[in-house]
Amino acid sequence: MISKSTLALAIAGIAVVGGMIYLSQPEPNPAAATEESTDLIKVALPASLSQTAEIGKLAYQAKCAACHGENGAGVKQKGPPLIHLIYQTSHHADQAFIMAAQNGVSAHHWPFGDMPPVAGVTLGDLKNIVAYIREVQQANDIH
Repeated sequence: MISKSTLALAIAGIAVVGGMIYLSQPEPNPAAATEESTDLIKVALPASLSQTAEIGKLAYQAKCAACHGENGAGVKQKGPPLIHLIYQTSHHADQAFIMAAQNGVSAHHWPFGDMPPVAGVTLGDLKNIVAYIREVQQANDIH
């Protein structure tokens, strides 16, 4: 059995390593987008999307783009980019996106404030949206 002190040390170590990884990632660069753009980052798009992601793109544009930007690039003063290492699957599993949209989420990585629940989006919509986000992330070397 692992002692409490060993477990606490392991958790602290994981937190430190996670923090170091987070802090080593580039911040959204508003200068990377054009001045007339509200995008926080530039996003490379995949050459093609799966059928599920194509459907998800439409749902994303209808329910998410106003705050998270076209193609997940983020929006100045509104919402963070989803095409960012902080949202890779090892840190935010697909279910985290679904729960955030269904229940809202308190601000914890970005200074944009709390995210309210997204009205009128189904579980099927959310799964398709996540498929779209993941495929765009992969096109930007986020796995």
